[in-house]
Amino acid sequence: MKVILTQDIKGQGKKGQLVNVSDGYARNFLLPKGLAKEATKENLNVMHGQQEAEAYKKQMALDDAKALAEKLKTLTVKIKAKAGENGKLFGSVTSKEVAEEMLKQHHIKLDKKKINLPDGIKTLGTTDVEIRLHPGVNGVVKVSVEAN
Repeated sequence: MKVILTQDIKGQGKKGQLVNVSDGYARNFLLPKGLAKEATKENLNVMHGQQEAEAYKKQMALDDAKALAEKLKTLTVKIKAKAGENGKLFGSVTSKEVAEEMLKQHHIKLDKKKINLPDGIKTLGTTDVEIRLHPGVNGVVKVSVEAN
């Protein structure tokens, strides 16, 4: 019997998949517990519509991420920090500070976890910082650290 899974089921498949299972398994376990729907024409059409909508959303998110990556190339984020005479900072500039300044200066909200800055910025000057916008799409923004 063909059924459309409404939840992930170990050993059978993921949510939204069309799978072929034994009649008894479907009638006695999957259907009564609401883990699957029978694969009628109507349910198949709904499933295909949902898959197309999900694919469209993913494509739109990818397009938005690519556009944002292009915009980030032209931007510079200026951050003021206390520094010693030799250009070393007291402390470091973290991804949280970069995200906050990006929001203040350019009105672009970024998640601090997406900013790839493992050790922080510890010197004055301009640094290129990589930002993960989408799987496979990374942007680069210039961060200029100036003495306070």
